[in-house]
Amino acid sequence: MPRIPATLAAMPWKRHSDEGTEAANHRSEAIIRRPPGLVNAGRPAYKWSFGSSRARIRAVPHPVSAGSFKQRFKHSMSANILDGKVLAKEIRGQVRDAVKCRLDEGLSRPGLAVLIVGSDAASRVYVRNKRKACEEVGFKSSSHDLDSDISQATLLSLIDDLNNDTSIHGILVQLPLPAHIDEEAVIERINPDKDVDGFHPYNVGRLVLRLPRLRSCTPRGIMTLLARTGAVLEGMDAVIVGQSNIVGRPVAMELLAARCTITICHTRTRDLAAKVRAADLVIASAGRPELVRGDWIKEGAIVIDVGINRRDDGRLVGDVEFDVARERASWITPVPGGVGPMTVATLLQNTLQAAEMADAL
Repeated sequence: MPRIPATLAAMPWKRHSDEGTEAANHRSEAIIRRPPGLVNAGRPAYKWSFGSSRARIRAVPHPVSAGSFKQRFKHSMSANILDGKVLAKEIRGQVRDAVKCRLDEGLSRPGLAVLIVGSDAASRVYVRNKRKACEEVGFKSSSHDLDSDISQATLLSLIDDLNNDTSIHGILVQLPLPAHIDEEAVIERINPDKDVDGFHPYNVGRLVLRLPRLRSCTPRGIMTLLARTGAVLEGMDAVIVGQSNIVGRPVAMELLAARCTITICHTRTRDLAAKVRAADLVIASAGRPELVRGDWIKEGAIVIDVGINRRDDGRLVGDVEFDVARERASWITPVPGGVGPMTVATLLQNTLQAAEMADAL
């Protein structure tokens, strides 16, 4: 059996055949545990079952029974808050411990190269946070601040150099790029094994085929948040508001692999309210402030708000009307402090995974 990187074992997936019952399929099974630094007390190791037919991947939830989950919220007046800051801090600690284990074993320090083109203020804030997180967990951080008028050929040449640099395990190009640069050409130039953003068509395609490798950061972070709720995702009706390549489409594949029934809504969707009202799980990633009304949320639904928007009065709000929605949902992410911190933490997980993949070569 091929070696599976430790961070793959930490992914909340279970692979098994989609044909017939598990008992009817003759296959080998392996329990793959995380290294000491990635083990949480009271958390189970994740099981991967390998079969000869195409695999189905099912999210393995935190060990809370459906009965106790429902009882927990039966008399609740408002939703539990899915605090991304707290969970992201835990993940950073796990990654930091794993890096220490690597160095103790004589393995290389994970290296992340971050490229930013131009002086967009918001992009620079995001990049600064990513670099700070790298330093916190002990990664090698390689920074490339490039002028906005850099030619596409020069940028692609730099990516080629980083692809060939064995001390760099992850390459991140901060988007958006200036209009004269073809973003798709840049994304596709990155070695898929170093594509820690999970945007390369190779990695997206593997996710579609239920053979995930490096997964998109925000969708993977969302799945980690959902695992923390203890809810069983199988059979849930999930509505995704927004169809972007960064969030909407990949998170749909993540949830489909977890055996949810998926509805993706977009600007041409008819009667959005009715679709949201029927959902057990709502993921809002449209980039429109409070597009999803709080009274649309089904009682007991889980709400993941990916949006972050600034109102004219300076307030930061999500894509969901939070104050009303929290009185109806069982779990909800705040804005800010929900999905955002998880995106950066997942980038660290992906970079560590990429380093472990390089070890196996």
